Amino acid sequence: MATGAGARDAGLKPGAATRGTNQTGVRLYNERLVLSLIRRHGDLPKADMARMTGLSPQTISIITNALEADGLLLRGNPLRGKVGQPLVPYSLNPEGALSFGLKIGRRSVDLYLISFTGEILKLQHKTYPYPTPDGVRRFAREGIENMLADLPAHLAARISGVGIAAPYEMWTWHEEIGAPAAEIDAWRQVDVRAMIAELCSWPVYFANDITAACAAELMFGHGADYSDYLYVFIGSFIGGGLVLDGHLFPGRTQNAGALGSMPAQDPGQVVRPGRTPQLMNVASIYTLERKLVAQGRNPEVLWQSPDDWGNDLGPVLDEWIDEVAQSLAYAIVAAIAVIDVETVLIDGAFPTHVRSRVIERTEAAIAAINRQGLSPFRLLPGSIGNAARAMGGASLPLLANFTQDREVLFKDNA
Repeated sequence: MATGAGARDAGLKPGAATRGTNQTGVRLYNERLVLSLIRRHGDLPKADMARMTGLSPQTISIITNALEADGLLLRGNPLRGKVGQPLVPYSLNPEGALSFGLKIGRRSVDLYLISFTGEILKLQHKTYPYPTPDGVRRFAREGIENMLADLPAHLAARISGVGIAAPYEMWTWHEEIGAPAAEIDAWRQVDVRAMIAELCSWPVYFANDITAACAAELMFGHGADYSDYLYVFIGSFIGGGLVLDGHLFPGRTQNAGALGSMPAQDPGQVVRPGRTPQLMNVASIYTLERKLVAQGRNPEVLWQSPDDWGNDLGPVLDEWIDEVAQSLAYAIVAAIAVIDVETVLIDGAFPTHVRSRVIERTEAAIAAINRQGLSPFRLLPGSIGNAARAMGGASLPLLANFTQDREVLFKDNA
């Protein structure tokens, strides 16, 4: 999985059915501004749009009329009962744009087709011992073909692209994944964006899987309720993302918030001698998998049913949650000392009751840490769960073509 500019940057194909490919300048910026405001607020009348943007009522009328004509906005029923002309709210049209999201994980791969407003229209899920380029390519090709087979033509014409959410440099994690080095090393030679682009005619975008999950929380979850926050996602490996001033902050190399790489204390030989443990080595689901294997138990439920692990994991789950909380607490406090955000959203590829327990135990662990000199902050649950990474992948074409965040996440191709 090559990680140079070709793999990390989004590419546009000629003929993409999006407004973003054939418009430039102030008009395009203003259209994205209006769409972003409506996405955040749910619906808005023109008067509110003009007040929030500083644009003239005439300019707002031109923009909303164009977006409505293009099928991106829906005109609501007039709001009566106030002095003057009744206000007409505008909302996003769920059928205005569709997108595919491909999540490539260490233990599973997912393909989602979502609407403009984030509804999951179709999905496919597959588990494996470890990912291979040929297996992922085959899954993506068959999945896209199956989803298009019974999709109405007017919706198929609205597909704006494919977004890929995958870890960077997957070949470096063969020990943690438990895959043969030669097999996983095949990703080193693969430009994953180009690989998927060969399967379709739409634009294809690529982002780190947890950065993408953070984008999904911002676009479709509770993230829009907070101006600044640190995002934590506990999957096979733990990772993070960062939102500042209401916008995704991917960093210089689109790897900001890489919590998994933060140094951590070793609770007991979790890495080979001579290596400094990282947070990913002590606060990831793969460590729970290893605990189950050590007890002679089958860990497949962790990947096959991430929304329902059942009730029989017992004390090993309790032990894992405590280990995650202790390590995560120090990482969060260290991060807050640098970025000074008020909110930390925690989510993961596990059931909601496990998420609640992780947050509760992490809060308790933070309470025991000396936080002198730091401003107060709060831990809150994310709102998307296991679907966040695939949803994040699917959000990439929408971010690129219909929001201001294109200027941040895809600045090299703007």
